[in-house]
Amino acid sequence: MTKRPVIGIPCTQSRDEWGGLALGNSETYLRAIEAAGGTPLLLPLSDESGVLAGLYEIIDGLLLAGGVDIHPDAYNHPPHENLGSNNLLQDRSELYLTRRAIADGKPILGICRGHQMLNVALGGTLYQDIPAEIPGALNHSFSADAKDGSVLAHDIQIDEESWLAETLGQTIIKTNSMHHQSVRDVAPNMRIVGKSSDGVVEVIESTNEHFAVGIQSHPEELWNTSEPQWTRLFATYVQEVAKTTK
Repeated sequence: MTKRPVIGIPCTQSRDEWGGLALGNSETYLRAIEAAGGTPLLLPLSDESGVLAGLYEIIDGLLLAGGVDIHPDAYNHPPHENLGSNNLLQDRSELYLTRRAIADGKPILGICRGHQMLNVALGGTLYQDIPAEIPGALNHSFSADAKDGSVLAHDIQIDEESWLAETLGQTIIKTNSMHHQSVRDVAPNMRIVGKSSDGVVEVIESTNEHFAVGIQSHPEELWNTSEPQWTRLFATYVQEVAKTTK
C-alpha cells in the first residue's frame, strides 16, 4: 500500500461544555484531506519548542486552517478597535510551524486565517477589519451571517498564469466568505493571484520553487457541497506533498 502523506493541521483553542480549554479543529478539513488521499493529523498548540519540533518532524505538509484573528503584534502594527478575539499561543505555534516549513520546503496550504498567517509569517501585513479599512468592500462575512459555510458569496478572479488557475481549470470560481480581515501588504516571495471584485486579496502563491498557497475563503466547506470544483485544490495539494516525500 502506498503511504499516504501526513498533513499537519494546527488546532484551535475553545471552551468545552464544562468551561475547560479544548483543542481541535473543524472536521471538514480532515475529510477534505482524507478524500484527497492524505492523512490529516491535528497538531496541538504549545509553547514547548521541543514539542512543536517533534510534531513538525512527523508531518509531510502543513495545512493552516481558519480561526480567530491574528494579533497585529505578529506584524508590528497597533491593534485596531475592531480587532476580534485572538489567541497568542496559536499565533506563536503557527508562526513556528510555518517558518520551519518554509525553510525546509514542506508544502503549505493556508485557508482563511491560515492564508493570512502564511502572509504574516513571511513578512506581510493585514487589514484588521475590512468594513472599517476598505471603503466599498463586499460583505466578506456573507456566509458566516447565513450560518452556512456552503453558501456562495462572490466570485474570485484568478490570474491565468497561477497554480490555482491551472489546478481548477478556470480563472473565475464562486466561493463562500467568512472573514473580516484580509491581506494588506503581500509578503516577500509571495504574489497576489486572486481577488474579489472589490479588490480584496483572495489568493496568494509563492514566487519561488517552494509550494505555498493561501486561499482566503473556505473551500473545505464547498468541495462536497455547492462547488465541487474545489475538490481539485485538495487533490492537487496532496499530490504536491506526495512529491516531496519520495
